[in-house]
Amino acid sequence: MSEIRAHKRTDAALQKAKEVAERANQAKSRYVIGISHELRSPLNAILGYAQLLERDPAIPERRRDGVRTIRRSGEHLAALIEGLLDISKIEAGRIELYRDEVRLPEFLDQIVQMLRLQAEAKSIAFSFDAPERMPEVVHTDERRLRQILINLLSNAIKFTRAGGVTLRLRFRSEVAEFAVIDTGIGIAEADLARIFEPFQRGENSHAPSTPGVGLGLTITKTLTEVMGGEISVRSTLGEGSTFRVRLLLSGKVGAPVLPERRVTGRAGARRLDVLVADDDPAHRALIADLLAPLGFTVRLAADGAECLRLAEDRAPDMFLLDIAMPGMTGWELARRLREEALQEAPIIMVSANALELGPPPGRRDGTRHHDDVLPKPLSIPALLEKVGVLLGITWTFAEAEPPPAPPAGAAARLTPAQAANLRQLAAIGYVGGIRERLDALEAECPEAATAIAVLRGHVSEYRLDAFLAALPPEAAFPEPSPEAAHRELSPEATRQGPSPEADPPKPRPEDAE
Repeated sequence: MSEIRAHKRTDAALQKAKEVAERANQAKSRYVIGISHELRSPLNAILGYAQLLERDPAIPERRRDGVRTIRRSGEHLAALIEGLLDISKIEAGRIELYRDEVRLPEFLDQIVQMLRLQAEAKSIAFSFDAPERMPEVVHTDERRLRQILINLLSNAIKFTRAGGVTLRLRFRSEVAEFAVIDTGIGIAEADLARIFEPFQRGENSHAPSTPGVGLGLTITKTLTEVMGGEISVRSTLGEGSTFRVRLLLSGKVGAPVLPERRVTGRAGARRLDVLVADDDPAHRALIADLLAPLGFTVRLAADGAECLRLAEDRAPDMFLLDIAMPGMTGWELARRLREEALQEAPIIMVSANALELGPPPGRRDGTRHHDDVLPKPLSIPALLEKVGVLLGITWTFAEAEPPPAPPAGAAARLTPAQAANLRQLAAIGYVGGIRERLDALEAECPEAATAIAVLRGHVSEYRLDAFLAALPPEAAFPEPSPEAAHRELSPEATRQGPSPEADPPKPRPEDAE
């Protein structure tokens, strides 16, 4: 009986500990969701205005590169925030997969360009070993695949102090094998079995310069397995690691990738009225700056009550409603607009919390008061596409820019010395120096603007191989003699020219004859 009572006390203590752990876990999940919402709200403004500036034809091309970097870095941050939400989804067993049509070369190019910046910041090499042929279009969950590759590549760069990181892709039938190879600190054999467990890190990775809590590989392994793939690792302590991910990517030969066209307006003279309800003033201002130049009258409301009042004053053509607002949620506002105010205009629900974009609470009959949903940070092309479909709008686009002059003609406008200087900078991968030199050349030689635009386009995409190919070949120009090179490089000769007091050349015997 004494032993039975002891077991009962133990069971009661275990049950109490379990309840405490579950409450702590729920509190952690609520905190993760809350902090994700707070991070995505300002990120929405950053990414939105970055997209607007990138589309502005008045922005100089050299400044457009910086705006493009801001946008890509913001998208990377948004993916990291999605990773925080994935922790809660993994624990609840609610991972959703989507079948997207992904243009693989463009998709991989974006990842390589983004991660190359991280590698350059640490002064290590980054390379992409692509197969000779790959499917132009594959079907997979684009966001999950991006998250897997970014997690592995970020880890490789983080734990590599010298050498480099390589992303290698190979295809066999429709099975893709991604290999992330680094020359970093490596993983001890005793740690290989537990590196995919939550909050676990190798014994040799606990350094102040390598932050992290040990969730990246856990999420990567879970996502890989949910997508029907497998992940493996091979590592040697002190020499580096190789992570391999094998996934089924059913591919097809797709249509050529067309450049995104910039929307400049819409057909029809009547101004359309859009009513935006959001408690974030930055988001309201972003929507107004986007839609007003396209022929819309944009009215702004800070909460649900103000939105109802503005809708009663004048019925709009469309509503954009934030879900999380003080006093009245977007779901409740949408219901009241439909049932009480009798508004029939299309309603798009917008939220920084992806978990809120499911069916509205309390409705099980399958009906809904809204017409579509959009997550924050907003994608301007996605927003314009949904607005166009719901309102039946025919957009007008900017005229396609004429293609740049072919590299051969462009390179002919550069002098041999200018081309040689650019070639030297490209050989050491000094992208910042190349940009500064191109800016200087554009100021010195305005007539070479077309040639410089071609070269700057290659640099903006970090395609140094294409940049070198666009330069004139070295053999196309005669090599200067040592004396001429000395005269060209000598600062005294540049400043003063030939000295009038210099001795004339002595006659040679053959000259006398």
